[in-house]
Amino acid sequence: MKFIHLTDTHVIGDALLYGQDSAARLRAAVASINAEHVDAGFVVLTGDMTHWGDAAAYARLKYEIKKLKMPVHLMVGNHDDTAAFGEAFPEIPRDENGFVQSGFDTPFGRFLLLDTKDPEAHAGAYCLARQAWLDRELDQTEGPIILFMHHPPFKTGIASMDRIMLHDAEKFYEVIAPHKPRIRHLFLGHVHRAIFGNWRGMSYSCMRGLNHQVVLEMDGPADRIAGNFEPPAYGVVTLSEDQVTVHLHDFADRSEQFFL
Repeated sequence: MKFIHLTDTHVIGDALLYGQDSAARLRAAVASINAEHVDAGFVVLTGDMTHWGDAAAYARLKYEIKKLKMPVHLMVGNHDDTAAFGEAFPEIPRDENGFVQSGFDTPFGRFLLLDTKDPEAHAGAYCLARQAWLDRELDQTEGPIILFMHHPPFKTGIASMDRIMLHDAEKFYEVIAPHKPRIRHLFLGHVHRAIFGNWRGMSYSCMRGLNHQVVLEMDGPADRIAGNFEPPAYGVVTLSEDQVTVHLHDFADRSEQFFL
């Protein structure tokens, strides 16, 4: 099975973001996915769909992603506005408390899409109500689990981003800990960098954003986020019974090909 991991598109209305056209970046990603990975079963967009969370941005996002030739699953991040998102995409499922959380089954496990947005901060939150939903989902599922969330529940070594990671990380871990042997992978956004690793025995990956990236400052200050324009990318993921493979695709690369 194959799917696409897209994150941090940061679409805005009819304007530029840090001098870049974020909608054009998304348009290029969609064109690449349709041309090169049309056999993918679906796309998961792990939050920060828009930059300001306004209606015009969601309208522009909707216009671009409807061009995808496969279904897309949308998730909220800290830059999104849940109410405006709901007005633009009323069909997106939510849990019983209105959080943008849902799950769906695949031949290789159940995919759980988590809502880590804190409406009062850029850091992530996973409150008791969301924990209860996740706990119930995990208890009702016997097979493999794949988790998707915007905010990492751990530090990445970039102080400015670690300051706004998931602040309920330990409570979150307590919920998933009994199910660790079944959790095949965590897919993350938020950090605007390609990061791959293992957290407490669980593999994870994080993709670059589309409009801009976060500088790899391992010794930088925590009170400001340094950005740059490293190339955008998305993840191409293949799943089988015994393997999860994540390819980072620099879809905007135009360097000359040659044969080794």
